[in-house]
Amino acid sequence: MKLKKLKKKIQELEKRLREGPQKLAKLKRRLQEAESAKALKAARKSAARASAKKPSATKKPKRKLNLSPERRAQLAAAMRARWAAKRAAEGGNTTSTDKNSPTPPTEPPENRSDGV
Repeated sequence: MKLKKLKKKIQELEKRLREGPQKLAKLKRRLQEAESAKALKAARKSAARASAKKPSATKKPKRKLNLSPERRAQLAAAMRARWAAKRAAEGGNTTSTDKNSPTPPTEPPENRSDGV
């Protein structure tokens, strides 16, 4: 190999070696910027999701039941009997084998014209 060609190859190699760390540093900077941009985007997205969920997280108001006074009194009596049975079971006096089973009402329900 001629001397001139050999010197030229050495110069090119030295040039590549000098540019190598600079290119590497440049690529690392780009990678870091891209990662920080991605993290920022993800944070914005999660914040947007969190703010979007807040209105839907509110509970719906309870619906008022349209009950006749007779049916309301019947349900109240059944619930009072159920609660009394539950209190009696908790007090150590177990009258029923299953606490969660509803107790039968003392009076049979009246038949109504609307079928409820």
